Amino acid sequence: MLSDRLNRLAPSATLAMSQRSSELKAAGIDVINMSVGEPDFNTPDHIKAAAIKAVEENYSRYSPVPGYPALRQAIVNKLKTENNLDYTPAQILCSNGAKQSVCNAIMALINAGDEVIIPAPYWVSYPQMVLLAEGTPVYVNAPIEQDFKITPEQLEAAITPRTRALILCSPSNPTGSVYTRNELRALAAVLARHERVMILADEIYEHINYVGSHESIAQFPEVRDRVVIINGVSKAYAMTGWRIGFIAAPEWVVKGCNKLQGQYTSGPCSVSQKAAEAAYTGSQQCVEDMRQAFERRKNLIVSLAREIPGLEVNDPQGAFYLFPKCSSYFGKRDGDRVINNSTDFAMYLLEVGHVATVGGDAFGSPECFRMSYATSDDNIREAMKRIKETLAKLK
Repeated sequence: MLSDRLNRLAPSATLAMSQRSSELKAAGIDVINMSVGEPDFNTPDHIKAAAIKAVEENYSRYSPVPGYPALRQAIVNKLKTENNLDYTPAQILCSNGAKQSVCNAIMALINAGDEVIIPAPYWVSYPQMVLLAEGTPVYVNAPIEQDFKITPEQLEAAITPRTRALILCSPSNPTGSVYTRNELRALAAVLARHERVMILADEIYEHINYVGSHESIAQFPEVRDRVVIINGVSKAYAMTGWRIGFIAAPEWVVKGCNKLQGQYTSGPCSVSQKAAEAAYTGSQQCVEDMRQAFERRKNLIVSLAREIPGLEVNDPQGAFYLFPKCSSYFGKRDGDRVINNSTDFAMYLLEVGHVATVGGDAFGSPECFRMSYATSDDNIREAMKRIKETLAKLK
């Protein structure tokens, strides 16, 4: 019998949809997969070269649990140069992807019964990680009318004596929304009044933004000593499979996460660390080239989605997701098939239109669905054509 801890968790909806998509492809069906959040670019050559060199130089042994000193120093330099934030290597912990970094922080900070505020829509794993730590997710709804961003008033209303943390993702998965400096300042002003509340700032999409420079809530001195920045190389450098993420946090948090990580994974992959070091210390032109491609694709998919009757579409300012409102189709049918919710909606698009998306139920916004535009312009055009034609069958 599986543990109660495991039985509390829900399977990943994004991975489930990807698996169903793979099954259809294996059956010979041409499916356009817009369900998984992964850049379609290859890892830049200079990063791959650093990994090859690391193999040749026998970086094949255990690294220190928090990562090699050279990588942690490269992250410190990146935070200073790009974000004007001052950290020391002792305040950096590298992990097996930013996903582990988020989970480390939650497991290190949350006790049974602690409340964690999670703005909805949210990345599917946040609530599951809180449940794993025996905490209580508290959802704050930010609908499309608010550009999927919570207000200071909503945040204040959600805080109770049991609140231990806020998880803030900007740029956001699944919506692509980006908090401005003034919006973050207003949230920081609320949090400054509640000294027990930690802030987990998931900034993994930092470099994929269309508004200029990234803004971090860690820039505000009144909350700086309670911010845990989570970031990594997966999205910006097309290094999802290399599995390198990090936290930048007060040293007491890093020591706690180091203790935890030391007991269940130890240090991340040695070769991947050397590749990540090259990513942070080398030319950043590759990051800008990919960002420009994503922005072009964003403009394309937004314009095409707005041509589809019944979809309500915002203009995301970062990441590589579109999160349209599709609830106008609920209750409609194609023969015996009825669209009752966004999961039905996404499955209909997959099985009839052969485009894989993810229903918004999994993200805490059942009226929407998520599309990843981390794919080619041609795929985007064909996918939106299929979606438009498929939805026209619903009456």
